[in-house]
Amino acid sequence: MQKIRVIALYLPQFHPIPENDLWWGKGFTEWTNVGKAKPLFRGHYQPRVPADLGYYDLRLPEARQAQADLAQEYGIEGFCYWHYWFGNGKRLLERPFNEVLASGKPDFPFCLGWANHSWSGIYAGVKSKDVLIEQTYNGVQDYERHFYDILPALQDNRYILVAGKPFFLIFDPLNIPHPKIFIDCWQKLAIKNGLPGIHFVAHTYHSDQIQSLLEKGFDAVNVVRLFDYQKVGISFLQKVINKIKREYFKVGFYPEYKDVLQYFSGKEDFELNVYPTIVPDWDHSPRTGKYGAILKNASPELFGKQLEKTFNIVKAKPEQQRIVILKSWNEWAEGNYIEPDLKFGRQYLETLKREIEKLT
Repeated sequence: MQKIRVIALYLPQFHPIPENDLWWGKGFTEWTNVGKAKPLFRGHYQPRVPADLGYYDLRLPEARQAQADLAQEYGIEGFCYWHYWFGNGKRLLERPFNEVLASGKPDFPFCLGWANHSWSGIYAGVKSKDVLIEQTYNGVQDYERHFYDILPALQDNRYILVAGKPFFLIFDPLNIPHPKIFIDCWQKLAIKNGLPGIHFVAHTYHSDQIQSLLEKGFDAVNVVRLFDYQKVGISFLQKVINKIKREYFKVGFYPEYKDVLQYFSGKEDFELNVYPTIVPDWDHSPRTGKYGAILKNASPELFGKQLEKTFNIVKAKPEQQRIVILKSWNEWAEGNYIEPDLKFGRQYLETLKREIEKLT
């Protein structure tokens, strides 16, 4: 039996926190951006409206359980919760996962992805370069504090493992000063605390970084080819035009999903320690307006073509390494989600399940 291990990236910003209240106004959550989005051109699918799960609040255990039930029904192995540690013990958006961990519910596999980036600039919805909160790195003592903060999660029997080791994703691996020092520190602490080690996965948008990341001590690399089409799929003239539109007219890049599709996979995905990414859709305009990148006319049928190609690449790997990262479970303000909406219902989930079952 072929088993594809689909791990879905999971955003916890669907509940209010004091910091977001201060920066954006009382009661802000990701739904605030989603609800205010407007169509920017004829046929532009905005605003997006959730269906089965509604405008959920992740402080509610019923909402978290419903998400897990749906993901499990359609073949997703588990959630990779984005985890925010800004240094010196500063956390944000930790409540949903902390409650999952403490309550033991939902009984659904999980792992953590360290979203190690400052919140600033246009991609955080900020119209200037002002930093809302800065990501800092404060040496080995802080690395140890960070490790012990998440140790209960790593020891939980729901935690996703690769060859017995907890899977830990790092969003911006090269942002860490001397990442090998960080990795070595955690590997030693893991063994000291009864774990066989950590399976460190570097998240990157640049396939040419794979070898250098592995040399820095990462066990595997998750490659996201979301913007490869802009690098190699268009002419030099079109690149110049796109740059002018972006810098002078503040208009993003709006290609057809069907044209970008072939660039979501690459020859590197055949390697055992490379985990490819599947992308159902992308539309950053809820956060960044017309400046954001948009893939036009995505559909479950086209997503199915991407799944078929990607799954056929990874199916020959050993079972533990047949890992595919779903970007994402619920990034609604990036148009990058697989939860049901009013337009497509469960069609994306049904497509995912169908393609997984072809290999079982």
